[in-house]
Amino acid sequence: MANKADLIVGVQWGDEGKGKIVDLLAQEYDYVARYQGGHNAGHTIVIDGKKYVLHLIPSGVLNPKAVNIIGNGVVICPDEFIKEAAQFGDLRGRLYISKNAHLILDYHIALDQAAEAGLGDKKIGTTGRGIGPAYADKIARVGARLGDLYDQARLVDTILERYDRLGLNAPPKAEVASSVARWADRLLVFAADTTQMLWQALDDGKRTLLEGAQGTLLDIDHGAYPFVTSSNTIAGGACTGAGLAPKEIGKVIGIVKAYCTRVGNGPFATEQTNAIGDRLREKGEEFGASTGRARRCGWFDAPLAKFACRINGADELALMKLDVLDGFEEIKVCVDYDDGKPIYKSFKGWERVSKARSFDDLPKAAQSYAAAIEELTGVKITLISTGADRNDAIYR
Repeated sequence: MANKADLIVGVQWGDEGKGKIVDLLAQEYDYVARYQGGHNAGHTIVIDGKKYVLHLIPSGVLNPKAVNIIGNGVVICPDEFIKEAAQFGDLRGRLYISKNAHLILDYHIALDQAAEAGLGDKKIGTTGRGIGPAYADKIARVGARLGDLYDQARLVDTILERYDRLGLNAPPKAEVASSVARWADRLLVFAADTTQMLWQALDDGKRTLLEGAQGTLLDIDHGAYPFVTSSNTIAGGACTGAGLAPKEIGKVIGIVKAYCTRVGNGPFATEQTNAIGDRLREKGEEFGASTGRARRCGWFDAPLAKFACRINGADELALMKLDVLDGFEEIKVCVDYDDGKPIYKSFKGWERVSKARSFDDLPKAAQSYAAAIEELTGVKITLISTGADRNDAIYR
Protein backbone atom coordinates (compact mmCIF):
# COMPACT_ATOMS: atom_id res chain seq x y z
CA MET A 1 0.00 0.00 0.00
CA ALA A 2 1.31 3.45 -0.91
CA ASN A 3 2.28 5.95 1.73
CA LYS A 4 -0.01 8.81 2.64
CA ALA A 5 1.03 12.45 2.67
CA ASP A 6 0.96 14.25 6.01
CA LEU A 7 -0.32 17.79 6.11
CA ILE A 8 0.44 21.02 7.99
CA VAL A 9 -2.35 23.59 8.22
CA GLY A 10 -2.83 26.81 10.19
CA VAL A 11 -5.98 26.85 12.32
CA GLN A 12 -6.21 30.61 12.89
CA TRP A 13 -5.70 33.61 10.55
CA GLY A 14 -2.24 32.59 9.42
CA ASP A 15 1.09 33.56 10.98
CA GLU A 16 0.74 30.67 13.44
CA GLY A 17 4.32 29.49 12.97
CA LYS A 18 3.86 26.92 10.20
CA GLY A 19 7.30 27.64 8.77
CA LYS A 20 9.09 26.55 11.93
CA ILE A 21 7.05 23.36 12.20
CA VAL A 22 7.54 22.44 8.55
CA ASP A 23 11.26 23.10 8.95
CA LEU A 24 11.38 20.87 12.04
CA LEU A 25 9.37 18.07 10.45
CA ALA A 26 11.01 18.39 7.04
CA GLN A 27 14.16 16.87 8.49
CA GLU A 28 12.21 13.59 8.52
CA TYR A 29 10.51 13.88 5.11
CA ASP A 30 11.66 13.17 1.58
CA TYR A 31 9.24 15.57 -0.15
CA VAL A 32 7.73 18.87 1.00
CA ALA A 33 4.98 20.38 -1.18
CA ARG A 34 3.29 23.77 -1.03
CA TYR A 35 -0.28 23.60 -2.33
CA GLN A 36 -1.90 27.10 -2.38
CA GLY A 37 -1.39 30.84 -1.95
CA GLY A 38 1.26 33.10 -3.38
CA HIS A 39 3.99 35.40 -2.14
CA ASN A 40 1.45 37.01 0.18
CA ALA A 41 2.46 34.21 2.55
CA GLY A 42 5.50 34.56 4.75
CA HIS A 43 7.11 31.74 6.71
CA THR A 44 9.87 32.76 9.09
CA ILE A 45 12.43 30.18 10.23
CA VAL A 46 15.30 30.83 12.64
CA ILE A 47 18.25 28.42 12.68
CA ASP A 48 21.15 29.09 15.04
CA GLY A 49 20.11 32.72 15.21
CA LYS A 50 19.93 33.22 11.42
CA LYS A 51 16.52 34.21 10.06
CA TYR A 52 15.09 32.96 6.76
CA VAL A 53 11.84 34.35 5.34
CA LEU A 54 10.13 32.24 2.70
CA HIS A 55 7.22 33.40 0.57
CA LEU A 56 6.88 30.85 -2.23
CA ILE A 57 9.53 28.19 -1.72
CA PRO A 58 8.48 25.37 0.63
CA SER A 59 10.02 25.42 4.09
CA GLY A 60 11.69 22.07 3.39
CA VAL A 61 14.32 23.95 1.35
CA LEU A 62 16.43 24.17 4.51
CA ASN A 63 16.73 20.37 4.56
CA PRO A 64 19.37 19.59 1.89
CA LYS A 65 17.94 16.08 1.46
CA ALA A 66 14.32 17.10 0.83
CA VAL A 67 12.73 17.55 -2.59
CA ASN A 68 10.56 20.66 -2.60
CA ILE A 69 7.47 21.09 -4.77
CA ILE A 70 5.36 24.14 -5.60
CA GLY A 71 2.02 22.70 -6.63
CA ASN A 72 -0.53 23.68 -9.25
CA GLY A 73 -2.64 25.48 -6.66
CA VAL A 74 0.01 28.14 -6.02
CA VAL A 75 0.18 31.43 -7.94
CA ILE A 76 3.73 32.60 -8.73
CA CYS A 77 5.15 36.04 -9.28
CA PRO A 78 8.17 35.22 -11.49
CA ASP A 79 10.45 38.05 -10.37
CA GLU A 80 9.67 37.47 -6.69
CA PHE A 81 10.42 33.77 -7.09
CA ILE A 82 13.75 34.53 -8.80
CA LYS A 83 14.70 36.89 -5.98
CA GLU A 84 13.75 34.41 -3.25
CA ALA A 85 15.47 31.45 -4.89
CA ALA A 86 18.74 33.40 -5.19
CA GLN A 87 19.41 33.16 -1.45
CA PHE A 88 19.72 29.37 -1.69
CA GLY A 89 22.10 29.00 -4.64
CA ASP A 90 21.46 26.26 -7.19
CA LEU A 91 18.13 24.56 -6.40
CA ARG A 92 17.97 22.38 -9.50
CA GLY A 93 17.12 18.84 -8.50
CA ARG A 94 15.81 20.04 -5.14
CA LEU A 95 12.90 22.20 -6.27
CA TYR A 96 10.14 21.64 -8.82
CA ILE A 97 7.22 23.82 -9.89
CA SER A 98 4.00 22.57 -11.42
CA LYS A 99 3.66 23.48 -15.07
CA ASN A 100 0.03 24.24 -14.26
CA ALA A 101 0.80 26.85 -11.57
CA HIS A 102 -0.53 30.24 -12.62
CA LEU A 103 1.64 33.33 -13.02
CA ILE A 104 1.09 36.67 -11.33
CA LEU A 105 1.73 39.39 -13.90
CA ASP A 106 2.17 43.14 -13.54
CA TYR A 107 -1.44 43.88 -14.47
CA HIS A 108 -2.63 41.62 -11.65
CA ILE A 109 -0.71 43.74 -9.17
CA ALA A 110 -2.06 46.96 -10.68
CA LEU A 111 -5.64 45.64 -10.54
CA ASP A 112 -5.21 44.44 -6.96
CA GLN A 113 -3.90 47.74 -5.68
CA ALA A 114 -6.47 49.79 -7.59
CA ALA A 115 -9.36 47.66 -6.33
CA GLU A 116 -8.20 47.91 -2.72
CA ALA A 117 -7.70 51.66 -2.95
CA GLY A 118 -11.20 52.04 -4.38
CA LEU A 119 -12.78 50.39 -1.33
CA GLY A 120 -11.90 53.30 0.94
CA ASP A 121 -12.72 52.51 4.57
CA LYS A 122 -14.12 49.13 3.50
CA LYS A 123 -10.72 47.76 2.53
CA ILE A 124 -10.25 44.01 2.84
CA GLY A 125 -6.61 44.43 3.81
CA THR A 126 -4.98 42.49 0.97
CA THR A 127 -1.22 42.60 0.46
CA GLY A 128 -1.72 44.22 -2.95
CA ARG A 129 0.54 41.67 -4.61
CA GLY A 130 -1.82 40.49 -7.33
CA ILE A 131 -2.83 37.20 -5.75
CA GLY A 132 -6.61 37.75 -5.98
CA PRO A 133 -6.64 38.95 -9.61
CA ALA A 134 -4.35 36.06 -10.62
CA TYR A 135 -6.77 33.55 -9.08
CA ALA A 136 -9.67 35.42 -10.69
CA ASP A 137 -8.04 35.05 -14.11
CA LYS A 138 -7.47 31.38 -13.40
CA ILE A 139 -11.17 30.83 -12.70
CA ALA A 140 -12.15 32.99 -15.69
CA ARG A 141 -9.86 30.81 -17.85
CA VAL A 142 -7.79 33.74 -19.08
CA GLY A 143 -4.73 33.19 -16.89
CA ALA A 144 -1.13 32.40 -17.84
CA ARG A 145 0.57 29.28 -16.49
CA LEU A 146 4.18 28.34 -16.00
CA GLY A 147 3.98 25.93 -18.92
CA ASP A 148 3.02 28.82 -21.21
CA LEU A 149 6.63 30.00 -20.99
CA TYR A 150 7.55 27.22 -23.43
CA ASP A 151 5.96 29.33 -26.21
CA GLN A 152 7.34 32.78 -25.45
CA ALA A 153 6.00 34.56 -28.52
CA ARG A 154 2.47 33.38 -27.87
CA LEU A 155 2.67 34.33 -24.18
CA VAL A 156 3.88 37.83 -25.05
CA ASP A 157 0.88 38.28 -27.37
CA THR A 158 -1.46 36.91 -24.71
CA ILE A 159 -0.14 39.35 -22.10
CA LEU A 160 -0.48 42.33 -24.44
CA GLU A 161 -4.00 41.29 -25.42
CA ARG A 162 -4.93 41.06 -21.75
CA TYR A 163 -3.66 44.58 -21.11
CA ASP A 164 -5.81 45.77 -24.01
CA ARG A 165 -8.96 43.98 -22.79
CA LEU A 166 -8.47 45.41 -19.31
CA GLY A 167 -8.07 48.92 -20.69
CA LEU A 168 -4.62 49.29 -19.16
CA ASN A 169 -1.55 50.86 -20.74
CA ALA A 170 0.74 48.03 -21.78
CA PRO A 171 4.53 48.22 -21.64
CA PRO A 172 6.35 48.13 -25.01
CA LYS A 173 6.28 44.70 -26.64
CA ALA A 174 10.08 44.47 -26.46
CA GLU A 175 9.96 45.01 -22.70
CA VAL A 176 7.34 42.30 -22.22
CA ALA A 177 9.33 39.92 -24.44
CA SER A 178 12.48 40.60 -22.42
CA SER A 179 10.67 39.80 -19.16
CA VAL A 180 9.15 36.62 -20.58
CA ALA A 181 12.54 35.47 -21.86
CA ARG A 182 14.10 36.06 -18.45
CA TRP A 183 11.32 34.16 -16.71
CA ALA A 184 11.60 31.24 -19.12
CA ASP A 185 15.34 31.06 -18.56
CA ARG A 186 15.07 31.11 -14.77
CA LEU A 187 11.85 29.18 -14.13
CA LEU A 188 11.51 26.46 -16.75
CA VAL A 189 14.47 24.57 -15.28
CA PHE A 190 12.11 23.83 -12.37
CA ALA A 191 8.98 23.02 -14.40
CA ALA A 192 7.53 19.55 -13.93
CA ASP A 193 4.36 17.48 -13.73
CA THR A 194 4.40 17.71 -9.94
CA THR A 195 1.21 15.70 -9.48
CA GLN A 196 2.86 12.71 -11.15
CA MET A 197 5.96 13.33 -9.02
CA LEU A 198 3.92 13.21 -5.81
CA TRP A 199 2.06 10.09 -6.94
CA GLN A 200 5.36 8.40 -7.68
CA ALA A 201 6.82 9.51 -4.36
CA LEU A 202 3.90 8.00 -2.46
CA ASP A 203 4.02 4.82 -4.55
CA ASP A 204 7.72 4.53 -3.75
CA GLY A 205 7.09 4.84 -0.03
CA LYS A 206 8.64 8.28 0.27
CA ARG A 207 7.61 10.41 3.24
CA THR A 208 5.70 13.43 1.97
CA LEU A 209 4.64 16.59 3.79
CA LEU A 210 2.08 19.07 2.45
CA GLU A 211 2.46 22.71 3.49
CA GLY A 212 -0.32 25.29 3.42
CA ALA A 213 -0.11 29.06 3.55
CA GLN A 214 -2.23 31.58 5.49
CA GLY A 215 -4.75 29.96 7.86
CA THR A 216 -8.13 28.24 8.03
CA LEU A 217 -10.04 31.39 9.03
CA LEU A 218 -8.91 33.08 5.81
CA ASP A 219 -10.30 30.31 3.59
CA ILE A 220 -12.21 31.70 0.59
CA ASP A 221 -15.22 29.48 1.37
CA HIS A 222 -15.09 29.02 5.13
CA GLY A 223 -13.59 32.27 6.42
CA ALA A 224 -15.40 35.52 7.28
CA TYR A 225 -16.09 36.51 3.66
CA PRO A 226 -15.11 38.91 2.12
CA PHE A 227 -12.25 39.37 4.58
CA VAL A 228 -10.51 36.25 3.31
CA THR A 229 -7.71 35.21 0.98
CA SER A 230 -8.29 33.99 -2.59
CA SER A 231 -7.66 30.27 -2.16
CA ASN A 232 -8.76 27.28 -0.10
CA THR A 233 -6.44 27.28 2.88
CA ILE A 234 -8.02 24.29 4.61
CA ALA A 235 -6.77 20.71 4.39
CA GLY A 236 -9.15 19.98 1.51
CA GLY A 237 -7.26 22.55 -0.56
CA ALA A 238 -4.25 20.25 -0.54
CA CYS A 239 -6.08 17.74 -2.71
CA THR A 240 -6.86 20.20 -5.48
CA GLY A 241 -3.68 22.25 -5.03
CA ALA A 242 -1.31 19.30 -5.19
CA GLY A 243 -3.33 16.73 -7.14
CA LEU A 244 -3.90 14.11 -4.46
CA ALA A 245 -7.00 12.10 -3.64
CA PRO A 246 -8.58 12.61 -0.17
CA LYS A 247 -7.65 9.05 0.81
CA GLU A 248 -3.99 9.90 0.15
CA ILE A 249 -3.94 12.45 3.00
CA GLY A 250 -2.52 10.97 6.18
CA LYS A 251 -1.94 12.80 9.45
CA VAL A 252 -3.21 16.38 9.68
CA ILE A 253 -1.21 18.62 12.01
CA GLY A 254 -2.91 21.85 13.00
CA ILE A 255 -0.71 24.81 13.92
CA VAL A 256 -2.11 27.14 16.56
CA LYS A 257 -0.60 30.16 18.27
CA ALA A 258 -0.98 30.47 22.07
CA TYR A 259 -2.86 33.70 21.44
CA CYS A 260 -4.45 35.16 18.28
CA THR A 261 -3.19 37.52 15.60
CA ARG A 262 -4.64 38.82 12.39
CA VAL A 263 -3.34 40.95 9.51
CA GLY A 264 -5.79 43.03 7.53
CA ASN A 265 -9.40 43.88 8.20
CA GLY A 266 -12.28 41.67 9.25
CA PRO A 267 -13.87 40.41 12.47
CA PHE A 268 -11.60 39.61 15.43
CA ALA A 269 -13.73 39.18 18.56
CA THR A 270 -10.86 38.71 21.03
CA GLU A 271 -8.71 41.55 19.69
CA GLN A 272 -7.08 43.68 22.37
CA THR A 273 -6.73 47.27 21.19
CA ASN A 274 -5.00 48.23 24.41
CA ALA A 275 -1.79 47.70 26.38
CA ILE A 276 -2.30 43.93 26.31
CA GLY A 277 -2.45 43.89 22.52
CA ASP A 278 0.60 46.16 22.35
CA ARG A 279 2.50 43.85 24.70
CA LEU A 280 1.65 40.75 22.69
CA ARG A 281 2.70 42.50 19.47
CA GLU A 282 6.01 43.67 20.92
CA LYS A 283 6.94 40.41 22.65
CA GLY A 284 5.81 38.26 19.75
CA GLU A 285 7.41 40.50 17.12
CA GLU A 286 4.05 40.46 15.40
CA PHE A 287 4.82 42.14 12.12
CA GLY A 288 4.03 40.47 8.80
CA ALA A 289 6.89 38.48 7.25
CA SER A 290 5.64 39.46 3.78
CA THR A 291 4.39 43.00 4.33
CA GLY A 292 5.94 44.24 7.56
CA ARG A 293 2.46 45.32 8.67
CA ALA A 294 1.71 45.26 12.40
CA ARG A 295 -0.56 42.37 13.28
CA ARG A 296 -3.69 42.80 15.34
CA CYS A 297 -3.32 40.83 18.58
CA GLY A 298 -5.71 39.31 21.10
CA TRP A 299 -6.54 36.39 23.35
CA PHE A 300 -6.94 32.78 22.19
CA ASP A 301 -10.34 32.03 20.64
CA ALA A 302 -11.24 28.42 21.46
CA PRO A 303 -14.57 28.16 19.55
CA LEU A 304 -12.88 29.28 16.32
CA ALA A 305 -9.95 26.94 16.92
CA LYS A 306 -12.35 24.04 17.50
CA PHE A 307 -14.19 24.87 14.27
CA ALA A 308 -10.88 24.96 12.39
CA CYS A 309 -9.75 21.65 13.87
CA ARG A 310 -12.99 20.01 12.78
CA ILE A 311 -13.03 21.36 9.22
CA ASN A 312 -9.41 20.27 8.73
CA GLY A 313 -9.77 16.93 10.49
CA ALA A 314 -6.81 17.83 12.71
CA ASP A 315 -5.24 14.79 14.35
CA GLU A 316 -2.89 16.78 16.56
CA LEU A 317 -1.86 20.34 17.33
CA ALA A 318 1.40 22.21 17.57
CA LEU A 319 1.11 25.07 20.08
CA MET A 320 3.32 27.96 19.04
CA LYS A 321 4.79 31.02 20.78
CA LEU A 322 3.90 29.93 24.30
CA ASP A 323 6.90 31.95 25.47
CA VAL A 324 5.25 35.20 24.35
CA LEU A 325 2.83 34.80 27.27
CA ASP A 326 5.71 34.71 29.76
CA GLY A 327 5.26 37.26 32.51
CA PHE A 328 1.53 37.83 32.12
CA GLU A 329 -0.18 37.70 35.52
CA GLU A 330 -3.49 36.74 33.93
CA ILE A 331 -4.17 35.08 30.57
CA LYS A 332 -7.62 34.88 29.05
CA VAL A 333 -9.22 32.45 26.64
CA CYS A 334 -12.52 32.90 24.85
CA VAL A 335 -14.53 29.76 25.62
CA ASP A 336 -17.91 30.78 24.17
CA TYR A 337 -19.94 33.72 22.87
CA ASP A 338 -22.95 35.61 24.19
CA ASP A 339 -24.70 37.49 21.40
CA GLY A 340 -21.41 37.78 19.52
CA LYS A 341 -19.40 38.89 22.52
CA PRO A 342 -16.63 36.62 23.82
CA ILE A 343 -17.02 34.88 27.17
CA TYR A 344 -13.61 34.58 28.77
CA LYS A 345 -12.06 32.13 31.18
CA SER A 346 -9.03 33.40 33.09
CA PHE A 347 -5.86 31.43 33.65
CA LYS A 348 -2.99 32.12 36.01
CA GLY A 349 0.15 33.30 34.25
CA TRP A 350 3.69 32.00 34.61
CA GLU A 351 7.18 33.41 34.73
CA ARG A 352 9.11 31.66 31.96
CA VAL A 353 8.86 28.67 29.63
CA SER A 354 11.84 29.35 27.34
CA LYS A 355 14.27 27.04 29.16
CA ALA A 356 11.90 24.08 29.30
CA ARG A 357 12.89 21.05 27.26
CA SER A 358 10.08 18.69 28.33
CA PHE A 359 6.43 19.14 29.20
CA ASP A 360 7.16 18.42 32.87
CA ASP A 361 9.76 21.22 32.84
CA LEU A 362 7.06 23.77 32.03
CA PRO A 363 5.59 25.81 34.89
CA LYS A 364 2.43 24.18 36.24
CA ALA A 365 0.37 27.15 35.05
CA ALA A 366 1.69 26.74 31.49
CA GLN A 367 0.90 23.02 31.62
CA SER A 368 -2.65 23.84 32.72
CA TYR A 369 -3.02 26.36 29.90
CA ALA A 370 -1.93 23.83 27.28
CA ALA A 371 -4.24 21.20 28.80
CA ALA A 372 -7.16 23.64 28.62
CA ILE A 373 -6.55 24.28 24.92
CA GLU A 374 -6.51 20.52 24.33
CA GLU A 375 -9.82 20.14 26.15
CA LEU A 376 -11.46 23.11 24.44
CA THR A 377 -10.43 22.06 20.93
CA GLY A 378 -10.69 18.32 21.46
CA VAL A 379 -7.27 17.77 19.87
CA LYS A 380 -4.05 16.65 21.57
CA ILE A 381 -1.05 18.98 21.57
CA THR A 382 2.02 17.01 20.48
CA LEU A 383 4.52 19.87 20.10
CA ILE A 384 5.00 23.12 22.01
CA SER A 385 7.23 25.91 20.74
CA THR A 386 8.98 27.86 23.51
CA GLY A 387 11.08 30.21 21.37
CA ALA A 388 11.93 31.29 17.83
CA ASP A 389 14.86 28.98 17.19
CA ARG A 390 14.51 25.54 15.63
CA ASN A 391 15.65 23.90 18.87
CA ASP A 392 13.12 25.67 21.08
CA ALA A 393 10.54 22.90 20.94
CA ILE A 394 9.00 20.35 23.30
CA TYR A 395 7.73 17.06 21.87
CA ARG A 396 5.03 15.02 23.62
